[in-house]
Amino acid sequence: MPAFEPQDPDFEARVRASFAKQKLMKTIGASVTKVSPGEVEIELPFRKDLTQQHDFLHGGIVATIVDTACGYAALSLMPVGSAVLTIEYKVNFVSPATGKRLIARGHVAKPGRIVTVCAGDVYAVSDGKEKLVATMLTTMMALRDRADVSG
Repeated sequence: MPAFEPQDPDFEARVRASFAKQKLMKTIGASVTKVSPGEVEIELPFRKDLTQQHDFLHGGIVATIVDTACGYAALSLMPVGSAVLTIEYKVNFVSPATGKRLIARGHVAKPGRIVTVCAGDVYAVSDGKEKLVATMLTTMMALRDRADVSG
């Protein structure tokens, strides 16, 4: 993966502050575990109340955490005063979301001034082993001069 140079020296604090404002992430119990230039990792403990009828974590929850990881990966490379919005994504679910916890890893594939392409994967973790659950390709749009939105 290429090494990216963030435009904001305080990118990590900005990403974490913005994430802390997301009520949905708080509701589902997700947390940011890694922030580096162009990469963000989010973890979610398995919760029975977030499952679908077959007791797998619901696909909407899986997509939510990887979309969020990708969005913050993109934000980590944007200048101060920027915010980020998802404008498109495609997700493939490759195996049931079961295990002790999920890890969503988002990274920037191609940064841009306005549009950034990101990719992400979600892994289910059980007994120290990771199993791929879903993979996502997403497009993010930078909103400039929107510090009120980004955290």
